[in-house]
Amino acid sequence: MNGPRRDPDHDPGTGLDPEARDEPRPAPRTLVAGVGNIFLGDDGFGVETVRRLAARRLPPHVEVADVGIRGVHLAYKLLDGWDTCVLVDATARGGPPGTLYLIDATAPDERLTAPPAAALDGHRMTPDAVLALLDTLCAGAGGTPPRRILVVGCEPACLDEGGELSAEVAAAVPEAVRVVTELVGQEAVV
Repeated sequence: MNGPRRDPDHDPGTGLDPEARDEPRPAPRTLVAGVGNIFLGDDGFGVETVRRLAARRLPPHVEVADVGIRGVHLAYKLLDGWDTCVLVDATARGGPPGTLYLIDATAPDERLTAPPAAALDGHRMTPDAVLALLDTLCAGAGGTPPRRILVVGCEPACLDEGGELSAEVAAAVPEAVRVVTELVGQEAVV
């Protein structure tokens, strides 16, 4: 046969190679991780917020996880190739209690530097230590860090021992749920 040869890398229907076609991209994988200690008052903000988020119908590309005070668990979760990670945590930045913050931890002005060697202690793996060590952890474990890390933080009123959120922080939880739900529902989260 001397007819035209069919090029398997060419799509005769479009005249384009298969990689150049407009095919829908898969939704970005998003991890929403609640961080905090439920026995230290407002430090339980992140855990309470993700507890409520887990009861909602979220897009299938979103995973909600309660990492609590398990910083090493958070570190390993972040190595799983997420496009975006949304951390939900009590975040003291000097505002009135109950104030919500949306922080892009991957922005150059928010980028964290590596903590001292003592932070490598598994008992001191706070979220900021985990984020500062993320590139090192990825290099050592062969993981891929999220392209974007957002923090939905809430200014705490009280971090004393006790299992309840303050009135101000408890009142901020529904708004935090709304903010996170809106973030993960956007196509442009990454």
